[in-house]
Amino acid sequence: MSSIFTKDLIVVTPIYEDVEASSRLFRELYDTFDGELSIVAVDDGSVREPVEKSYIEDAKLDGVVLRLNRNVGHQKAISIGLDFVSEHIEDHQKVVVMDSDGEDRPLSIKELIEALKSDDVDIAVARRKSRVETLKFKMFYVIYKWFFSFLAGKKINFGNFMALKPNAVKRVSHMQELGIHVAATILSSKMRIETVALDRGPRYAGQSKMNFVGLVLHGFKGLMIFAEDVLVRVGIVSAGVAVLTIVGGIIATLLKISGFATPGWFSLTLEIFFLIFMQTGTLTLMILMLTGVVKSSATTKHIDYRLFVDEILYAKS
Repeated sequence: MSSIFTKDLIVVTPIYEDVEASSRLFRELYDTFDGELSIVAVDDGSVREPVEKSYIEDAKLDGVVLRLNRNVGHQKAISIGLDFVSEHIEDHQKVVVMDSDGEDRPLSIKELIEALKSDDVDIAVARRKSRVETLKFKMFYVIYKWFFSFLAGKKINFGNFMALKPNAVKRVSHMQELGIHVAATILSSKMRIETVALDRGPRYAGQSKMNFVGLVLHGFKGLMIFAEDVLVRVGIVSAGVAVLTIVGGIIATLLKISGFATPGWFSLTLEIFFLIFMQTGTLTLMILMLTGVVKSSATTKHIDYRLFVDEILYAKS
């Protein structure tokens, strides 16, 4: 299909009940790039403050508003936006994914685009230089990064703010995992990634709609992308524990035979080891079965984004 975008830069941003912030983002994008960009605003089922195409036109920009027929969540909204763009993007164009609340600064886009100039880079992602967050969030984030690295075998230190070349857009948009966790899907895409350290901007208005429980859920969704790797690692640990219980049982038996065991100690110890062995053995078998299920479901057909789009509004500058 031919491109509906007339500018070399396309910005995809999900919006949910946040007209004030998104309208300011559009204006700042115009000021930063002199209007030389197109907007793909994904309205994630807003009810109180639906996004109108006039908000883009008032900022003297062009683009589209994809109104979704229900709230699908931040990550799925980005996925739908990239799906739409992949059908219309041309080889000379680049795509930026960013939030509409102001924490992803329009000025920082230029640094991401600069990183894409290298022939060895397909996607440029933003890593935060510093975070102005609560102590609870900072502790959770440190633990999560370690936990993710241990279970998935990969380091994740970036979010949704990124710039992509056309080939990267077309590749990741066909990955069904994209709607679950964008950053983890980028990691699993095998594309060439460049990390750019950027400052975080202040929110334009209001408070974040993501609570702590939502952040935890979002973190675990990232692990789902690498489910097979996670399951194998958990299985290895479980098998290791099972082997240790067998060794412990043998040592306990030898101590009993040698007469070093106190009355009742041997039977209690052996029962504990037996229970641990049965539990880890059962867990290992379940892990192997789940790994097979995950592997067989990896070829699931990608769901057409049009099923989620209620209306497409075209904005003209």
